[in-house]
Amino acid sequence: MFETNMQFIDLRSDTVTKPSEGMRAAMLAAPVGDDVIDIDPTVVALQDRIARLLGKEAAIFMPSGTMTNQIALRVHCSPGDEFLCESGCHIYNYEQGGFAQLSGLVAKTITGQNGLLDVEQLDGSVRPDNEHMVHTRLLCIENTHNRGAGKVYSLSRVQSLCEWAHSAGLRTHMDGARLFNASVATGVSLEAYSEPFDSISVCFSKGLGAPVGSCLVGSRDFISKARRARKLFGGGMRQVGIIAAGALFALEHQMSRLAEDHEHARLLASAIDECKSFQLADKVPDTNIVIFHVDKNRGTAIQLTESLKQDGILSLPFGPQSVRLVTHHDVSRDQIEHACKVLRGLE
Repeated sequence: MFETNMQFIDLRSDTVTKPSEGMRAAMLAAPVGDDVIDIDPTVVALQDRIARLLGKEAAIFMPSGTMTNQIALRVHCSPGDEFLCESGCHIYNYEQGGFAQLSGLVAKTITGQNGLLDVEQLDGSVRPDNEHMVHTRLLCIENTHNRGAGKVYSLSRVQSLCEWAHSAGLRTHMDGARLFNASVATGVSLEAYSEPFDSISVCFSKGLGAPVGSCLVGSRDFISKARRARKLFGGGMRQVGIIAAGALFALEHQMSRLAEDHEHARLLASAIDECKSFQLADKVPDTNIVIFHVDKNRGTAIQLTESLKQDGILSLPFGPQSVRLVTHHDVSRDQIEHACKVLRGLE
């Protein structure tokens, strides 16, 4: 039993991280301005930095990845248009159907393997030019894929998908909420991963550990339209450099250590793999997400998460019989080894 005076090992998400002392100091010292009516110098610095890293002309800072994704869809498409996406993706499953509620769009879902699509699956998916049908305008992919247990698209795969989309007259958007993890895991630069896409969304409050914020990146014209949509969606912020400074600090100091999170996820997966009543979605995780199925004879996902909590480990039910664990910089190697010991003892 976990002692009540001990700290929980929180593996529910990489969004539970808290700003480090260095990050707090950078946020406190950040120069600020009104980012709506004028400029905020720290926000400008962040936007310029991430645009350069991704090799695009411009970027815009927003409160969340949901907002960056939904604004990307709105700018790329018109009401009544359709976009293509993988059936388990975040845009389709975890953003309240915002594409329909906010922009009048339709989604066509295609089921990939562990969340990843192949070009062959997309053949025939673009609607013909027919007055009875919607116009297909956009292809969206998610890299890494959350419900796919953090699976990473290879560079050649995204290049093929974008080449297919552009040849079919479609625009392309990448939900790169955990693109930093994908880059560290593969050694592919952020710029190389981003080059085939018309727009990219990246999140600073996941693996990088900043408290708030995402950026949408693309051409100057695209970002100008996105800025107008951000105002419409209520995302215009005032002296937001205090928050942007946390994201800048994370880019400068906390990206290189993502490999540690990936190694920790592999240790957890190895421990889970030893338990006969658990089945891993991916035996060797690509990045920092571990998802496993719980045999019904062992109980439900909720029952297992409650059991883990009694031993000081916080986890997330990810379906009736599935549990998700996510590693991050607030969890040490010693804590991971303790979690592995607990998991092995559950058999």
